[in-house]
Amino acid sequence: MARSIQEIQTLILQTKAQEPALNELNSTSKVAIWRLWVYIIAVAIWSLEKLFDLHRTDIDKRLTELKPHTARWYRSKALAFQYGFDLLPDSDKFNNQGHTEEQIEASKIVKYSAVVESLNEGRLIVKIATETGDTLQPITEGQKRSFEVYLQEIKDAGVRLSVVNYEPDVLHLQMKIVYDPLVLDSNGKSITHAFNPVERMIKEYLKRLPFNGELVLAHLIDALQQVEGVKIPHLVLARSKHIGTNGNYGDFEVIEISKIPTAGYFTIDNFDDITYISNV
Repeated sequence: MARSIQEIQTLILQTKAQEPALNELNSTSKVAIWRLWVYIIAVAIWSLEKLFDLHRTDIDKRLTELKPHTARWYRSKALAFQYGFDLLPDSDKFNNQGHTEEQIEASKIVKYSAVVESLNEGRLIVKIATETGDTLQPITEGQKRSFEVYLQEIKDAGVRLSVVNYEPDVLHLQMKIVYDPLVLDSNGKSITHAFNPVERMIKEYLKRLPFNGELVLAHLIDALQQVEGVKIPHLVLARSKHIGTNGNYGDFEVIEISKIPTAGYFTIDNFDDITYISNV
């Protein structure tokens, strides 16, 4: 950023004062020849710095217009969306003038996002979700429409986008748990604590998954192996279902090894198919 003419003049005068050969230039008159030359040189330097600033602004603008954006950029822009706010003219940034920090933060309704490329369709898929308490959920239809208009405003020309704003994929587990009767009862509840540690661990494991993260069944079993009172966690069957293009859940599909949720996140439907065995 260009310095002011006064700042440049001051620096020149400070440097002059450190040069003994210039001590004879000691007139205090504002129209002294040497002081006028200092002013002229300061103006010339200031003009050059202003030109540098204009050049930098022009280069930044050209880079913004020409550089294709990555999936990470689209994800950051999805998280930056502000519901109810307008964009600055010819910009991908929102106009926050006249709003408090609390209002700005409350307008950022997209709490989770992942952007993946559809190899078959040649488009970017933007998965999003908001959060109420500890529960992930889709934004409303009205909010989604506003979000889609926002993406159309900021996206690169020629890029096709699809927004996935679904209810969570439903996970169903069929398991047999060999448990320690000294620690758990026949329903899997802790004898000393008023909760079921297996069910709690499954919920915690799903919550720890990154948004659009891969559910690996072997890792889930490893986590259950660490639960106090669990001797052998045996997975019989794992299935999941997701929202289809018609807006309804499809049929359950078997998960063989791992699964990335279509919605970006899972919810467990129930624990009815988890049975507890005290001995093998």
